Amino acid sequence: VGEVIPQDTEAIVRNYFADAPIMIEIARCESTFRHNLADGSVLQGRVDNADTGVMQINTRYHEETAIALDLNLKDIYDNMAYARHLYEKSGTQPWSASSPCWNQHLALL
Repeated sequence: VGEVIPQDTEAIVRNYFADAPIMIEIARCESTFRHNLADGSVLQGRVDNADTGVMQINTRYHEETAIALDLNLKDIYDNMAYARHLYEKSGTQPWSASSPCWNQHLALL
């Protein structure tokens, strides 16, 4: 897992989800475009520390499936790939807890 410079994370997310702008807003709301912390560790949720990485994928519910898809949720690209998998399967529902944040940005898209 390569360390990602924090200021690059937003650019990486914007590029990866260029075709799905709502996912960019979800990343902004979920992690403020952070994947790694200053000490190099992977961002974990404040409310639920199983929420992992830039897209705050909950390892308690999703790690087994991610592993089956050969994805490491601690890797930023795999974290986003799994988020895309969830989005294609369930839309924005997996991030409904943060919808008050990203819904307000929808008008701007």
